[in-house]
Amino acid sequence: MTSPVPAGATRRIFIDKQSPKAYHALVQTSEAVRAVAADAGLDRVLVELVNLRVSQINGCASCLDVHTRAALRAGDTPRRLGVLAAWRDTELFTPAERAALALAEATTAAADGAAQDVAHAAAREVLTDDQVAAVIWVAVTINAFNRVSIMSRHPVRAER
Repeated sequence: MTSPVPAGATRRIFIDKQSPKAYHALVQTSEAVRAVAADAGLDRVLVELVNLRVSQINGCASCLDVHTRAALRAGDTPRRLGVLAAWRDTELFTPAERAALALAEATTAAADGAAQDVAHAAAREVLTDDQVAAVIWVAVTINAFNRVSIMSRHPVRAER
């Protein structure tokens, strides 16, 4: 299966369909990470905030679509989701959510070691070591899914 072709672009392969065994392994990783996050005591809203913030940074429309709906189902509000890109400038996020978002951003911008150190230290002030590890795994996993969707040009279609 191939993706729609924007003007001037070449057709892309849906790599998840082309290599289903590899994609299935990524899905299994995601399921394991979801269980690790739950076992660490991270609620679904926080996990979806991480998924959304990483997807915003990476510009993954498909993952933004999926995880916005998931965050709303988990109980988050349109108001919070609407300002997520500017989370530092609001009072709408808890200390744990703020720590998780900073850590997710540092995981996504992996080349900035100083930002990683700051985010990691701040996260350890409000999150347990299991929660810190879980947030990093959530960020790593959504980064992988972002790459799959971006490189495949997975479309976001209007609902009918």
